[in-house]
Amino acid sequence: MSYRLSELSVEQFPHLLDGVMNISDWEEKRERIMRTWKHWIGWMPEAVPSVYTIHSEQQQSDHVRVHLSYETGFGDRVYAYLLIPGKEKHPQDKLYPAMLALHPTDAKGKADIATSEGRENRRYALDLVARGYVVLAPDTITAGERIYEGAEAFQTAPFYTEFPNSTAVGKMIHDHQQGIELLLTLGFVDSKRIGAIGHSLGAYNAYFLAALDTRVKIVVSSCGLCPFTQDPTPNRWGQRDWFSHIPQLTAAIHEDTVPFEFHEIMSLVAPRPLFNWYTQNDSIFPNWQAAALASKDVDALYRLLGYQDCYVSLLGNDGHDFPSSIRTLSYQYIDRWFMSIDRL
Repeated sequence: MSYRLSELSVEQFPHLLDGVMNISDWEEKRERIMRTWKHWIGWMPEAVPSVYTIHSEQQQSDHVRVHLSYETGFGDRVYAYLLIPGKEKHPQDKLYPAMLALHPTDAKGKADIATSEGRENRRYALDLVARGYVVLAPDTITAGERIYEGAEAFQTAPFYTEFPNSTAVGKMIHDHQQGIELLLTLGFVDSKRIGAIGHSLGAYNAYFLAALDTRVKIVVSSCGLCPFTQDPTPNRWGQRDWFSHIPQLTAAIHEDTVPFEFHEIMSLVAPRPLFNWYTQNDSIFPNWQAAALASKDVDALYRLLGYQDCYVSLLGNDGHDFPSSIRTLSYQYIDRWFMSIDRL
């Protein structure tokens, strides 16, 4: 799989169902997409047993906030907030649905979505715990408590010095999988009701994770779908002095090729429930027409699979934002599916 970057356009868009006549054809294509994705995200270690340390616990108005860290297969630790509804740190009366809340690009990391320090329209971890969800909000590498010593936030160079055969994308996926491992050790979390939500960086992290891990039963992506098609800065995904997602992509881009389109990666979530929000006035991901084509393609796939009610896609005229009205719709969407476990 590869595409000529300069030829990607509205007229020359790589449709998911090109050459796909039935579900069997799709399953074969899905395997090709998965192999390509795994190749490009590089080496990832196997999951390690969940070992975590609790650093502090604080009672908030409607939840307990646990500050903890847990081990990864890369030999480092993820720092996170675990938000537990109510006033008990180890509730025994019920099994709660859980959400991995993945933060956008902000140096505060988890604090941007899980504390009152967070920006307006970013505190979705707090929203979810108020609705009765256990929420795990981890710092991604290079943010929050995981900024490399001597480096600025979102500088990945130290990671590549130690792990040249991996990628920041693979690292983030693995770290979030370790977050799932942690949630599964908690006796009050329902293992059948674990989802992922994020905005921007957190949004594509959510569907990147779900693409590889079927334990994620539902995904909410806010402003996270940015195809290569019509992207004025496609090397945002390659080698940079700042955050380098998949450095090897830069060489491919210089040769006018890309090995996949991002809606292909999103398609690996199907047929699980997926809520996709994007906007016409997004200054970060401005190629909304391509995102609309991509979304239509994902919808066609869900329809082929017979799960058209599992995909919701909303296009707005906001900027790069996750406004209250859309967040509420996404929470209602999660509620609807997690209230009916047998549908997942």
